[in-house]
Amino acid sequence: MEENKQEKKGTGESSDSLTNRQGHPVTDNQNIRTVGNRGPSTLENYDFIEKVSHFDRERVPERVVHARGAGAHGFFETYGKVGDEPIAKYTRAKLFQEAGKRTPLFVRFSTVAGAMESPETARDPRGFAVKFYTEDGNWDLVGNNLKIFFIRDAMKFPDMIHAFKPDPVSNLSNPERMFDFLSRTPEATHMVTFLFSPWGIPANYRQMQGSGVNTYKWVNKDGDAVLIKYHWEPLKQGIKNLTQKEAEQIQAKNVSHATQDLYEAIKRGDYPEWELCVQIMSDDYHPELDFDPLDDTKLWPTDKFPFLKVGKMVLNKNPENYFNEVEQVAFGTGVLVDGLDFSDDKMLQGRTFSYSDTQRYRVGTNYLQLPINAPKKRVATNQRGGQMSYQVDLAPGQSPHTNYEPSVIGGLKEAEQVGKVHEPHYNDKLVREKIDRTNDFGQAGDTYRSLEDWERDELISNLVDALKVCRPEIQDKMIEYFTNADEDYGRRVKEGVANAMEMRNDTTHTSSAEADEVADKAKQMGHEADPY
Repeated sequence: MEENKQEKKGTGESSDSLTNRQGHPVTDNQNIRTVGNRGPSTLENYDFIEKVSHFDRERVPERVVHARGAGAHGFFETYGKVGDEPIAKYTRAKLFQEAGKRTPLFVRFSTVAGAMESPETARDPRGFAVKFYTEDGNWDLVGNNLKIFFIRDAMKFPDMIHAFKPDPVSNLSNPERMFDFLSRTPEATHMVTFLFSPWGIPANYRQMQGSGVNTYKWVNKDGDAVLIKYHWEPLKQGIKNLTQKEAEQIQAKNVSHATQDLYEAIKRGDYPEWELCVQIMSDDYHPELDFDPLDDTKLWPTDKFPFLKVGKMVLNKNPENYFNEVEQVAFGTGVLVDGLDFSDDKMLQGRTFSYSDTQRYRVGTNYLQLPINAPKKRVATNQRGGQMSYQVDLAPGQSPHTNYEPSVIGGLKEAEQVGKVHEPHYNDKLVREKIDRTNDFGQAGDTYRSLEDWERDELISNLVDALKVCRPEIQDKMIEYFTNADEDYGRRVKEGVANAMEMRNDTTHTSSAEADEVADKAKQMGHEADPY
């Protein structure tokens, strides 16, 4: 058994003595070594060079999306049923089978478009990613707070994010860039309706819903599959959203309010809880629907496909180190365990490559060896080397010389297949076409009509505020989309934009109207000072 390294002390050390990464005691952490006390310094300042060179490398590249986030540890407790039925009827995934069974997990909440230090009051979808450390290995359920998305094809994702990010020349955010893209993306109308309503700014991370967004499959012991949508519904803490004015008041005082709220709630023992619900649909074309069930811009109607309770999640432990856990945690939509599977959702297919590829670039080739990402079970692979590899995934008795398979000289062997393999059948042409049943505006209209009066007022106000800095052709196309969704919706946006344009007497804006206004005010409000 390896001796506890914390008990080994060098000469002059105590249990709380400072060392460098080589284990050398640091006896002076205030002064570098110099020729006389005024300098110059010398090159052999090993402790200083090690300290500052590590400091220079303390940040990994931030995520392109979901850079701003917070996280926590907890557990998932299964009900052993889906609704009132035995869950084994639909999936053989072990974590769901026994009522009361608990699986440890880690959750990361985030905003999407903003940089790492951006405010948590942004009008933006919120990431809701859960890593389950199951007995069969990790399962990542990667989603958002809203149950739908802007696009249905992964080919458009890089362009969408570029449009939502700051201008590459001025580095200023500009709603015209976003709506330039959205005005040529009619399927985004439903998501825009949610995003510019109060649902676009959750009050915090604890009081928001979560969703897998994409369509997955469950597979039972016989290899039979059904389509699945995942939903996280807050329990005791409820759901709360903010108006634009309320968000601005919070942002003026605190840009990390949601991180603070989550951390302090868990610290005081007020553990947030969510119930995991699923919608189940047979895996076929469903001609009775006016949309494709694999289209992630659509909601499945709950009267036909009700929410069925599966279990609950409790977050009860804060991270011990933000960087090691929240920043380095790595999720992927392709991380599934036996009994869970992919659907043919085109957006899901693209995400499955992109997410894990991002982590290999951002954190490193061996990101799965980090404690926050490593499964809490045995790992035995033939993957070797790469940056920051600090262990070899050997099985007990495996020959370290044999890093390949098949082998008869002490190598790894394939695992036994448990349960029948799900084998969907395909017989069609390989094409590059969008889906047949787009119905880009029907559900957007349903959502608009389902909002409360004050939510509709807020939606119109927020859209007008963003659209009034856009070119007329962009305004006209967005108004056309809103009118297609609901006549009253389009009329109100059109009238609001027309009134807002009458009040403007300038046409050269690089950011939102409000941002332009305060940038100009800063010059007027500034107090003169003499040079010193």
